[in-house]
Parts: sequence; C-alpha cells; structure tokens
Amino acid sequence: MRCCVCLFQQSLQCSPSKMAAGESNSRSSCLNLSNSGPLGNAPPSNSAHSSPASNRGAGGAAGGINRSAGNSNPQSGPENGGGTESAVRSTPSAHNPPRQTVGQSGASSGAASNMTATSSSSSSSSSSSSASTASSSADASAAAAVSSLPSSPASVLVYREPVYNWQATKSTVKERFALAVGSAVFDAMFNGGMATTSTEIELPDVEPAAFLALLKFLYSDEVQIGPETVMTTLYTAKKYAVPALEAHCVEFLKKNLRADNAFMLLTQARLFDEPQLASLCLENIDKNTADALAAEGFTDVDLDTLAAVLERDTLGVREVRLFGAAVRWAEAEAQRQQLQPTPENKRRVLGKALALIRFPLMTIEEFAAGPAQSGILTDREVVSLFLHFTVNPKPHVEFIDRPRCCLRGKECSITRFSQVESRWGYSGTSDRIRFSVNRRIFVVGFGLYGSIHGPTDYQVNIQIIHTDSNTVLGQNDTGFSCDGTASTFRVMFKEPVEILPSVNYIACATLKGPDSHYGTKGMRKVTHEAPATGTKTCFTFCYAAGNNNGTSVEDGQIPEVIFYT
Repeated sequence: MRCCVCLFQQSLQCSPSKMAAGESNSRSSCLNLSNSGPLGNAPPSNSAHSSPASNRGAGGAAGGINRSAGNSNPQSGPENGGGTESAVRSTPSAHNPPRQTVGQSGASSGAASNMTATSSSSSSSSSSSSASTASSSADASAAAAVSSLPSSPASVLVYREPVYNWQATKSTVKERFALAVGSAVFDAMFNGGMATTSTEIELPDVEPAAFLALLKFLYSDEVQIGPETVMTTLYTAKKYAVPALEAHCVEFLKKNLRADNAFMLLTQARLFDEPQLASLCLENIDKNTADALAAEGFTDVDLDTLAAVLERDTLGVREVRLFGAAVRWAEAEAQRQQLQPTPENKRRVLGKALALIRFPLMTIEEFAAGPAQSGILTDREVVSLFLHFTVNPKPHVEFIDRPRCCLRGKECSITRFSQVESRWGYSGTSDRIRFSVNRRIFVVGFGLYGSIHGPTDYQVNIQIIHTDSNTVLGQNDTGFSCDGTASTFRVMFKEPVEILPSVNYIACATLKGPDSHYGTKGMRKVTHEAPATGTKTCFTFCYAAGNNNGTSVEDGQIPEVIFYT
C-alpha cells in the first residue's frame, strides 16, 4: 500500500499591493505572508547579483516560480530566501502553463526593476507588463538596464543568515500557516530547487495510518495516536521533521510503559534516539527485572539492547535467572539467523553479552545445576569458576564479580553492642544470632570485628538463613582485611537479601583467622530512625539454638547489620 500527496489547485485572494502586477488570472493566486521574511529577516534582493533562488520573490514579474536554475539548496523558505514571499500554486495544467526559467525575459526585467531601491509601484507595474509581453528587444533593454545601474551604496544588498527548519519552532497550526507548511521536508519537496512537478508522490516506507495522523496534526492540530500506530507515527514524524508530533508520541509511550513492554519500547527508543524514553525503560526494567525478562517481547530485542541491560549494576534479579533469560534469547536469535540451537551457536550469537553475566555471583549449587551443564561455557571457564567458588584465596576469573544492587536511597546500619572487649576465638564453628524486623528491608551485609593482634586478613563465609525452612537466602564466601582496631569491618552479600516483617531469620558468620575483638552489653531491641522521614525500623534479636560459637544477644560477633529500607 502506498500513501500519496495530491496537490490541488487553490485560488487564494491576495491584496493587489502584495500580488505581482502582471500575474495572469489563469494562474493560481500568490499568497504573500509578509514583506519581511518569516523570521523577521530582510527580504533578499532579486538583483542579478543574488542567488537564482531569490527570483521566487519576483514571481509576479517572472510569471512563475523558478525551481530549476542553479539552486544548490533543496530547501525553500528561510533556507534560500524563498520564505520572503511564499506562494501556493497548483500543478501545471491547461489553465496553468509551465513555469518560466530564469533565462526568460520576464525574469530579467523583473530582476532589473527590483534592483532599484526607489522604484515606484508604477515602474513595478511597467516591469511586470513588459514581462508578460517579452520579446528579444525587451531582453536587450533589460540587459542594458542591468549593466547601466550605478554602483552606489543604495544598491548594496543586506542578507541575514537563514534559520534551518523554522517550522520546528512553531507548535500550532496558526503559527505554521502564517509562514508555510509545517514540515521543512515537505517545504523542500514542494517548494525547493529540486521540487517535484508530479501531482502524485509515492511514500513507500510510510504506513498509511501513520501518514494520515501526520496530516491531521499538521492541518488541524489533532493528535491521533493509539497503541497500534504510535511507533509508525513516531517514525513518520521524525522522517518529516515534525518535532511537536514526536513529543506527543513519546509522551504517549511514557504513559503506557509497563514491565511487559519495557524491552520492546527500549529497543524502539534506542532506534529513534529518544534517550529520555530509553532511561525510563531501563528504570522500569531495574524495578521489575523478573517480569520484564518473562515478557514475550524480550527475546525479540537486538544484541546491543540485551548488552545494555546486562551491563547494569541495578538489576533486581538473581544472576542464575539472568543466565536463563540470556539462553532463551540466544535460542530465538539462532532461529532468526537460521542456525541450529546448539550450545556453540548459542555462545556465538550471545557474543559480548555472555561476558556480562556475573557467574561469580551465583551460588555453587546454582552454577553447577545450570551454566556448568549448559555447554555454553568452555571447560576452562567452568573449572575456573568452580575453583572460585571452593578455594581461598580465590583465583582470578574472566567474569565480573561486582555485586548488583537494585536498591536506591541511603544505606542504613544498626549496632547491637554498646561495648567492645578483647579475645574472641575461632575453631571453624559459625557465630549465629536470630533476628526479626517490623518492616520490609533488604540486608546487604554485616559489620564484623577484626583481629586484636594488628593488621590481619580473615577468610569468612556469611549467610542469612530462613529459620523455619532452614533455607539459605543469601551467602558469600569472601575475605576482609582489618587494621587491628576495635572498629567493625564490612562484609557484603553478592545480592541484597529481602527480609520480611515478623519473620525469623538467622545471621551467620564463619571466620577463619586469629583471635578478634567482640561485643558486650548487647541490646535485645535496636531501632533505626530515618533522619529525613522519621521512619523507624526495629530489630529484635534472640538466641539462635544450636552451636553458635558462643554468640548471643549479650556477647559475641556480628555486631552490625547493613541494610536498605
């Protein structure tokens, strides 16, 4: 299907003073909007020294609009001075003879008459009359007149730099029609030096519904956008340089952004270079990562869009689920490339995206059950990651081990001891304390005491366990360095651990290293109050049954909990 722009003859009544004196009634009328240019520019002179495009300003004298002689700029209006005296004309027909060229006597006579700054209306009429009855003797007279003009200051031309795409600064129909049609592209198509003379123009890459929406907006300010047409309308508005309609389309997309269409809209926002919309899509994916990955349109995104998401530090989902989503995308991409969905081809189509999956953030169980058996990783990569999970010090791996944190706002912490003492020993037994909170929070790490013997390195495993089910909700095998002071030292989880209100959890830390400081005079309840909002988060600590290396509510390790609300 194609869209066509048909040019209809229009008869526009003009003031005699604005109308070229010798214009025949058989032609459509010339609509002169102002004597100065549409942007307040002084009208370019129609002298023999000016660009041929400026002969449009002498259309009455020339008997037509010059579109073909030596005009290197396809834009009209302000771009080449044509906006000084804009004209709406019908296409050539029996009643509208073809346009004259710049070499016709009428154009020469008109140019000569316009160079005289003090010419009266009678001399202008005489010039136009001579144009309509041009002969070879008139050509000679015109040439003589041009050559005999004095070189005086009165004939010096004043030209102001034109402004490109002035239509973009006009947001209403009234403003646009006061100057020209509301698109610089249309202006060039119909009025420029390379303008078409056809009565029908084929637009093969524009949807009919989108083009109709564009025309309605241009000529009536009516915004007609729907879920099925918004993307094609945005494309059409960009193609024909109508930023006001672009803005309406982008606003529509923002209002209809959801987790199930965030990836699709992100792809389109990147394609159409809409950074604000792209940023909103990424924020939505951060907040609703699992739902966005499960959406049907996720597997349709391009590789660059997939990589732009996987490289973010703010995704709110476990890494093993990101890997599963990447495998689904690879299967769809292999099919699009007409490849068999073998592990080798999946790795091939994933390309740079594979390195953005943070395998070290998985638990050893998650890695063993999924990525290690997928065939996508090489044997060397699998062995390297297993060593990373099981030995200390941990060997270097080729994948990112920086934790993702989907949380925003200010980090908070509470301390449950009011005094610090010396000599707490370790023999492989875990220090544990049970706790609950009054509101939903996300724990990101613990503060632990360090050595009493000066600067030392510790190896440590930290966990949060759901008490009733004995499920490990978050853990990390890592290490920390201390400086020998009684301060606490941060040890962080790979991912934030969600803590629900009124549910019992166990904080667990297994340290390997020399004797350390420990806390005393512990508090059963500790409350944190947010300075800005006054919101209170209340922790309640209880004894954890079983072997806990002596840690209790009153004494022991794990003095600090680091969290976000």
